[in-house]
Amino acid sequence: MRANWFEIPVLDMARAQKFYATIFDVEMGESFEMGESMMSFFPFVEDQDGATGTLIQHETYKPSHEGVMVYFSVREINDVLVRIPKANGKVINEKSSIGEHGFVAHFEDSEGNRVALHQAAQ
Repeated sequence: MRANWFEIPVLDMARAQKFYATIFDVEMGESFEMGESMMSFFPFVEDQDGATGTLIQHETYKPSHEGVMVYFSVREINDVLVRIPKANGKVINEKSSIGEHGFVAHFEDSEGNRVALHQAAQ
């Protein structure tokens, strides 16, 4: 068993799309309605390891520091960390070693969610 999907709660879809597009230097999917929710997909590449997901705006989804935390794999954590304050987020924990498993860092996104970055050991 492995995780294959995540949803990150947002209060302002346009602001959140801009935040994630800026820090990861990617193009977020256009927002669309699904039932009573508004969603925007993260980029996804077929036949590649890892989960994908969306930003989601709905009255029952509340941004939070508590609960489950999503880790995004990146080539170099510091390249992403420098973009976070410029995109109206906040670095919570700078890049730190987790030994043979690489490095991690935590940040708060534009919506108030606690999110993490992971860099594989080289």
